Amino acid sequence: MPNYLIELSYAPATVAAFLRKPIDRTEAISTLAAKLGGKLTGYWFAFGDYDAIVIMEGSSPVSAAACALAVMSSGAFTKFRTTLLLSPEEALSAMKQAAGLGYTPPGA
Repeated sequence: MPNYLIELSYAPATVAAFLRKPIDRTEAISTLAAKLGGKLTGYWFAFGDYDAIVIMEGSSPVSAAACALAVMSSGAFTKFRTTLLLSPEEALSAMKQAAGLGYTPPGA
């Protein structure tokens, strides 16, 4: 099952709502992941370019896109980025496949 890194930034109104009524969103995120045929691996608040980090197992890239569309359409976030993660075994397989492609860059 593919794994995804999701980075998100909350809209100011969402942060204000957290301050008015602090809430742990782990259950809501787990429920969303389950509806997509996946599961939540981890969820953290963060400092930096993004306010929160989610690691989720998903059933397919289409499900990951559906998740992004549903979440972003809520208006609760200013940024939402999804990155497909490869296991070390998948990365090794990609390296081996790439080595055999014989790609020549433009101008070479």
